[in-house]
Amino acid sequence: MAKKPQTPPRDDAEQRQSRKEILIARKHERQLRNVRIAAVVVVALIVIVVAVALINELALTPNRAVATVGDRSIILRDWQQRVIYERAQRIIYLENQLEAFGGDVGIVQQFGGSLINELLDDEGLGENVLNVMAEELVICDAAAERGIEITDADVQNEINSNFGFYGEGVSPTAQPEPTQTIQPTPSLTPIAPADATAVPTETPEPTATAGPSPTPFPTATPLSEAAFQEQFGGIMTSLTDLGASEAAYRNVVRAQLCRTRLADALAEEQSLSRTALQASIFVITADTEEAANEVQAQIEADGYLTAWNTIQSRIDDPEATEAPPTSSFELLWRTQDSLAASVGASVAALAFDLPVDEPSDVIAVDNGDDTTTYYLIMVSGREERELSESEYQTRQEELLQTFADEQLTGTLQLNELWRSRVPTLPVLDSKFLAAPTATPELEATEAVIPTIAVEEPTVAPEPTTTE
Repeated sequence: MAKKPQTPPRDDAEQRQSRKEILIARKHERQLRNVRIAAVVVVALIVIVVAVALINELALTPNRAVATVGDRSIILRDWQQRVIYERAQRIIYLENQLEAFGGDVGIVQQFGGSLINELLDDEGLGENVLNVMAEELVICDAAAERGIEITDADVQNEINSNFGFYGEGVSPTAQPEPTQTIQPTPSLTPIAPADATAVPTETPEPTATAGPSPTPFPTATPLSEAAFQEQFGGIMTSLTDLGASEAAYRNVVRAQLCRTRLADALAEEQSLSRTALQASIFVITADTEEAANEVQAQIEADGYLTAWNTIQSRIDDPEATEAPPTSSFELLWRTQDSLAASVGASVAALAFDLPVDEPSDVIAVDNGDDTTTYYLIMVSGREERELSESEYQTRQEELLQTFADEQLTGTLQLNELWRSRVPTLPVLDSKFLAAPTATPELEATEAVIPTIAVEEPTVAPEPTTTE
C-alpha cells in the first residue's frame, strides 16, 4: 500500500500564517464596523440635537409668550419685530436731525439725548416696548368689544392722511377757524403807572423747544399720489434697510387708531365734560425771600394791583448785568392742571381756594435745582368755562390711560424669556456718542482776523408723532 505524501513543514507554517492573518483581518473588520456604527450613531444624535435646537429656535421659541394679559398673549416674534422697529425709527430720527443741524453732534445730543440713552439701554427699551404692546392689546380688545372695527382700509387711510394724501386732486378738510378767546374782566381795574398807560396783559410764556418724537410719521401736507408713493416708499426703505418691517409700522398705526376711537367711546360712555372750573390770576414772582417780603410790604401798604403794576411798568436798565429780582404777569383762564404746569402744584391749588381779589401770602416753591421761587398771587376770576380742544383731548387721554391701567392691574404677567432675547440691532452709529467738538481758544495776536458770517442751519420740520 502506497504511503500518503506528507505536507512539507514550510507549507504548514504558511497555512498557519494565512489563517492568523485571516482571523486578524476579520477582527479588524469587526472593529471597523463597530467604529462606523458608533460614528453613525453619534452623527445621528448630533443631527437630532441640532434639528431639535433649530426647530425650537426657529419654530417653537418665536411663538412662545413673553407677556400675557388674561387669556391673551404677546409672542416673542412680534415683540422682537416691534423692538427692531422702535430702534430703527429712533436711529432714522437722529440721522435726520444730524443732517438738519449740519452734522453738529452736540446739538443732536442736546435734543435727542433721551433717544440715544434708550438705544444704549437695550433691556430698558425692550421692557418699555413690552409694556406698550400690552397696553395696546387691552385697548384694541376693548375697542373690539364695543364694536369698533379697525380694517386694513382704515389703516391705509390713516397712513395716507399722515402723509397728507387724501386722494388724487383732493385737499385736506379745512380746519375750523379758532374761536376768539374772551378776555376776563378782573374785579379790580389795575392801576396804570404814571409814566405808562398799559394795563396788565398776559405775558406770553416761552415756547418750549420741541424734542424728539418716538415715531417718525410725516407732517400732513397735501400730496399727489406720486409724491405720496415716493415719500412712503422712502420711509419704508429706510426702515427695511435697518431690519424693520412694514408690518410693524402698520401695527403701530392700527394701535393708534384703536387708542383714538376707544378714547372717543369712553368719553361718550362716561359723559366726559367739555367744561371745567378755571381761574385767572395775577402773579408776582421773586428770586429771593428778601425781595418777596419787600413786595408783600408794598402790597400791604398800597394794594396788590399797585405793586403788580409797579413791577409790570418798570423800565429795566439795559446796562444791568443781572436780571431784576422780581417780575409780574397774568395767567388768564387756566385749569388747575394747566396752572400747575406753569407755576407749580401748590400755587395752582391756592388759586382755586383763595377768595377772589384777596392777595396771598408769600408761597415758596422749590424748583428742584437748589433754587427757590417766591410767589404772591391774587385771583381775579374763577368760573366754569369750556375747555380748549387740546385740553379736552388731554382729558380723553387721561381717561383712556386710567382705563388701560385698570385693565392691566393684576392681569399682566411678563415671562423672563424676553430678557435674554432683546434685539440689539440696528446699532446706533458711534458718531452720536462722540464728545462735542470744543471751541478752540485763539491766542492773542495783533493780526486782524476777518469776520466770517456763519449761516444758521435750517431745522427740518419734525414728523408727526404717534404715541
